[in-house]
Amino acid sequence: AASPPSPLWALPEELLLLICSYLDAQALGRLAQVCRRLRFLSSRDVLWRRIARGCLNSGFTQLGADLAAGIPVKERVKVSQNWRHGCCRRETVLKWKCKQVASSSFSFLMPWMELDGEYLYLSQAENIQAYQLCAEGTGLQRHPQAIFSGHQEDVCRFVLVNSHIVSGGGDGSIVLHKLHGSYSVKFSAHEQEVNCVDFQGGLIVSGSRDRTAKVWSLSAGRVGQCLHTVQTEDRVWSIAISPLLSSFVTGTACCGHISPLRIWDLESGQLLTCLGTDFHRGAGVLDVFYETPSLLLSCGYDTYIRYWDIRTSTRKCVQEWEEPHDSALYCLRSDKNHMIASGSSYYGVVRLWDKRQTQCLQSFHLSSPTSSPVYCLRFSTTHLYAALASALHVLDFTAS
Repeated sequence: AASPPSPLWALPEELLLLICSYLDAQALGRLAQVCRRLRFLSSRDVLWRRIARGCLNSGFTQLGADLAAGIPVKERVKVSQNWRHGCCRRETVLKWKCKQVASSSFSFLMPWMELDGEYLYLSQAENIQAYQLCAEGTGLQRHPQAIFSGHQEDVCRFVLVNSHIVSGGGDGSIVLHKLHGSYSVKFSAHEQEVNCVDFQGGLIVSGSRDRTAKVWSLSAGRVGQCLHTVQTEDRVWSIAISPLLSSFVTGTACCGHISPLRIWDLESGQLLTCLGTDFHRGAGVLDVFYETPSLLLSCGYDTYIRYWDIRTSTRKCVQEWEEPHDSALYCLRSDKNHMIASGSSYYGVVRLWDKRQTQCLQSFHLSSPTSSPVYCLRFSTTHLYAALASALHVLDFTAS
């Protein structure tokens, strides 16, 4: 008698993986319920990678780079559905008091932050504090693990690159700290507040209320030496170095007839190009973010997120999204693929956007004792952190 035919899952693994590569997420989930072998097979990263690249914030960039290696891709796809549908647990993890500037007046802090592995770095007044994330990833340790100081007035913004913190302060100075060690350098940079800084390839760029942007050297023997001073003719609110380390972009207040978005040569300090022709007076650019050397995001007072591709046009952006409540946008970040997160001046609203859609995908109204913009936000594949005037909020998207 002829032997019964072998089941499909008895095929060699290479053939099974090829067959399963044509399945979607729902079919792979059902396949995992058949037997142990198919459950193991259907969880392989190679099967989920194609699906994940079409998801929001799954850790894959447009170019296919994996920014979250070590986390199973299948798990990232599951969490991605929570981002898309707005399913999360909200928590206020830090609170701080307003800063008293006179006997009868108070000012709100404008915090900035960076995420780096197991730590969140947060500026509070003149200091930058490093908080360790709790094991479950949601909260922070109660007390900071380290404090980086040096400014005489509030830290305006800072960046964290290659185990160094570079910060600009209201005192017009720039401070460089090495994360692991006592090394630090401080130098006077601008006549007024240093509103923004970036640091790449041994160079610092800074922008100030004094209407200049400057390029600084950090090479041996030339630390703190100004290489170029760019006369922007407008207050500089945001700045970023291109990933190719050949140029940098400035976002200014747009108080005159000059485009608030301009790209400058990093080596010579000369103007390369202006972005956009339809900015209205006062449409200052508060945040800029490079996804790739040619793709750039910007946002600001005119309520629009703009997506620029400098390979195709410098006159018009390739996409734009308008904040629904006609409010200024203080900050943005993207997963370098499909998702953008923005922070609004409207009662602490964080919004998620899918670049493939024209309307806002999800909105989160973060509670605060007083109305405050979202001054800064950062996110990982599982959590989003938003800093308001007096509190730090976290959205945990691992919650079902």
